[in-house]
Amino acid sequence: MPVAVACSVLAAATALPATASADPGEAEVEVTVQIPEIEEPGVLALSVAGDAVALTENGSDLLVRQFTGRLPTVTVTDTRTLEEIPAGSSWAVLGSSGDFAGTAGQAPISAGHLGWKPRLIDGGGTGLVAEGEEVVTVLDDPTQPGNNVGLVDQELLVSTYDSAEVTGGAYTVDADLYLRTPADVAAGSYHSTLTLSLFE
Repeated sequence: MPVAVACSVLAAATALPATASADPGEAEVEVTVQIPEIEEPGVLALSVAGDAVALTENGSDLLVRQFTGRLPTVTVTDTRTLEEIPAGSSWAVLGSSGDFAGTAGQAPISAGHLGWKPRLIDGGGTGLVAEGEEVVTVLDDPTQPGNNVGLVDQELLVSTYDSAEVTGGAYTVDADLYLRTPADVAAGSYHSTLTLSLFE
């Protein structure tokens, strides 16, 4: 980087006419330079407005205990130019959870008991950014074939099928989270990690 700056200085140096000097053996040359801002390449980036969510009991019945919460807002920002985007590319945010480990030695609760319902907050004006389908838990009837698996694998949170058409924007999404367990689940504190990944 210093080399590039030095080149700019030399290339932009301007010699002005020598000015009169009291000493006929001297001359002065004013040197000016215009240093442009460094243009960084654009990026496709993922950010999350928080790193934790606590689920609280809500909607339990005699057979199933339910604990709900909301995923912190997830933002996908694309600052790339069209020239920086590979032709025909798309992007997606996928999520998967680990099992819930009991902090006092309780048997773990599998990630299949955690579901979500994504909700697009701001998808821009193109209509090309969309939230993923609801993924229900292993205790639920499927809302579509094969989706009652919980967040055991990479499940779609938000995506676009045309990166070039949505570049220059910031898109936000969150999700309702719910953990559903049998009524006889062991009491105590449990924790898990939900991993969100941005792919293109």
